[in-house]
Parts: sequence; structure tokens; C-alpha cells
Amino acid sequence: MTEYLQFPAIDPVIFSIGPVSVHWYGVMYLVGFVAAWWLANRRLSHTSWSKEQLSDLMFLGFLGVIIGGRLGYVFFYQFEHFVEDPLYLFKIWTGGMSFHGGLLGVIVGLWWFARKQGNRLLEVGDFIAPLVPVGLGAGRIGNFINAELWGRTTDVPWAVLFPGAGPLPRHPSQLYEFFLEGVVLFVLLWWFSAQRRPLGAVSGLFLIGYGSFRFIVEFYREPDAHIGLYNGLMSQGQLLSLPMILIGLVMMIMAYRKPQAGQPSKSKK
Repeated sequence: MTEYLQFPAIDPVIFSIGPVSVHWYGVMYLVGFVAAWWLANRRLSHTSWSKEQLSDLMFLGFLGVIIGGRLGYVFFYQFEHFVEDPLYLFKIWTGGMSFHGGLLGVIVGLWWFARKQGNRLLEVGDFIAPLVPVGLGAGRIGNFINAELWGRTTDVPWAVLFPGAGPLPRHPSQLYEFFLEGVVLFVLLWWFSAQRRPLGAVSGLFLIGYGSFRFIVEFYREPDAHIGLYNGLMSQGQLLSLPMILIGLVMMIMAYRKPQAGQPSKSKK
């Protein structure tokens, strides 16, 4: 009989002081944000922004993640619950964040910053994109510690028996996402952005990379019980990732088709 990995007994609450509890999930969000801030300061010399402007940018990005992530989760994954109880939108202590919603929130924050500073949105996006996988990776570790968003049942040797997921072993899909969306995507974007690239190319690669990795991992991640699979094939996460991939491809094509600075544009004949 195959011996599967037993999920370690990790208390999601680190400590409590009176009614206030500090959760591992929240700490991982903080770790991701601090790491992204540190990396942003390393990249600051490549911009004309001051440290104060960078602080404004990071604050707007953080705000976009929290507000957009919550709105996205409620409207993309729990809309029926919201219709029954509109106040559910504000019950953030019950958990529930969506990356796709958070991305939309960040884009709004970047647009506001770009408009205020007189920069182009894609310019700001190219700066922020390589930092995002750090937060993604930290968030996925938080998901694993919380024993949530587990994978589909499997018999692979590294399958995990998650508490609350029934007696069958499952893919540790949170760790797959940590590796692909966090580690691999970070290395890819950091390397790609190390050299001067056409405007929008880094942002486009981020959309392609995340969308592709998320689409792949969704084959191993348990679909939301109240949503299931569309036509028995595609999950909600895959459905939301497809537009990211397509938009990213369009952005990359447009970025490399535009004449670069110092190069004459092709004349029409």
C-alpha cells in the first residue's frame, strides 16, 4: 500500500493577543509586499522617480491587490453568495482573494499613478511586472499553510492528505503554483527585464507567463465546488486566464512591431 504524505499540523494562527490574531496567510502577504518593495528600490535607478514616488506607487499597488482581490473573489467566484448577502463583500476575515481581481485592481492603481506622474501606463507596468511573482509565490505558500485550494485526487508519490479534503490523497497544487507563478515567472521576468525591451514587452510577457502557468496548474487543482468545470473541461481559473494570454500575445507583437527609438519607421510603398 502506498504511503502518502500527511499534511503537517500547522496552526494557521501564529499567535493571538486578546481578540486579535496574527495569521500565517496575512504574514505571507506582508513578506511578499516587503520583498517586492526591496526589489523595487533596486530597480529605482532605472527610472526618473524619487523614493517618495515609489512609495506612492507601491501603496497604490498594494491597495489594488487588496480591494481588487476581494472584489474579484466575490464577483468571479461567490456572486450568488453576494446576491443573498451583500455584506459578504466586506467580510474579509472569512477569507477569499482572487488574483485576477487583484490584477485588475493593480492596473487601476498603476493607471492612476501614471496619470498623476505623467508617465505611460505600460511604462509603469513594465517596472512593476517583475516584482509581482514575489507576492504570488508568498501567497501560494500561505494557501498551503492554510491547507486550502488543494489539488485534485491523485496517486503520485508526492500526493498529500489534506485535512478537510476527504480521505483521498491530492496534488499539492499550491506548491506547483508557488514554483511556476512564483519562482519560474520571477526568474523569467527578472532576466528578460534586465536588458532594455520595447515598451509593453515586459508587461506582455508577464500576462503570457502567468496566464499559461495558471492554465496548466488548473488541470491539477480542485475546481470550486459551486462552479465546477464549464462543459466538463475548463475551470473558472482557466477561463479567466485565457484573456490574459491573448492580451499578452497582442502586447508582445505590438511592442516588437513598433519602430524602436533611433530607428526610422518603415515607409509605406
